Amino acid sequence: MKGYSLLDLNTEKVSPNLDVLFPNWRGAQERVCVYSPHDDDAILGAGYAMRAALDGGAQVHIIIVCSGNAGYSTIEAKDTIVETRKRETLACYAAFGIPAENIVFLDVSDFSALSSLGWQVAPGREGHFRKTISELRARKITRILAPNHYREHIDHIAASMMASYDAPQCGDAMGVDWGDPTPVLSVAEYSVWADLDPEDALLQKRDPHLRANTVLIAPPETEECVCNGIRQYVSQQEIIADLIQQRQARRLEDGRYIEVYLRFDPRPKLDFAPYRLAVSRALS
Repeated sequence: MKGYSLLDLNTEKVSPNLDVLFPNWRGAQERVCVYSPHDDDAILGAGYAMRAALDGGAQVHIIIVCSGNAGYSTIEAKDTIVETRKRETLACYAAFGIPAENIVFLDVSDFSALSSLGWQVAPGREGHFRKTISELRARKITRILAPNHYREHIDHIAASMMASYDAPQCGDAMGVDWGDPTPVLSVAEYSVWADLDPEDALLQKRDPHLRANTVLIAPPETEECVCNGIRQYVSQQEIIADLIQQRQARRLEDGRYIEVYLRFDPRPKLDFAPYRLAVSRALS
């Protein structure tokens, strides 16, 4: 991938390959899905990874959980904000290189995504589960990027849970009438603005200020591509200027920009070995 570098903060090794973020990356065979709590979160937090994946020949898909119905800044815009945001979203990602058919809108009300977790959430009402599993399988998604679950936003918590628990279920032999089971090969978490969960840093004995375990270093052209997409959200122009200005904190001295990720296993196996050892020591 020309112009990109990836740093594994556990090994402190730098590589030009996406394998650091997506282990055993297979280029054009890959289909990456970004769970975006709100329409602009994917490009704000995972824009570099999406661009790098596209540049590497992969497909990129986005599942947008919430409708944007709380995103109006004037009373006059209240009744039209959802459709306005959808138009702006399609323009944003089209400018970025992601076609409309690769975007799924779940249309959950803002600040309400937790109520859509699961399959049957109330008598006669389904949550997100069947629809997203069906979409992941139909699109043959191989990699998932989940939003930060740690103290960022209630909808981000919900979308992160959706992504984390959908990933392993997608490949399981269940709900087979929802599509052929398709295994997701890896999952990573991105942040829009809040720091990540310190658990991985503590377990891996990294500096606790380095809560991400992967840094994607991108050329300035990628940052400009992201900013161009963000500018398509005309209805959000009051905050766009600040968002773009804040992104300068990502800039390195050599002019490149960074984005951070936390790779994780969404279905970690319980290892009984240390427990057996502890019991043996206690009984000896």
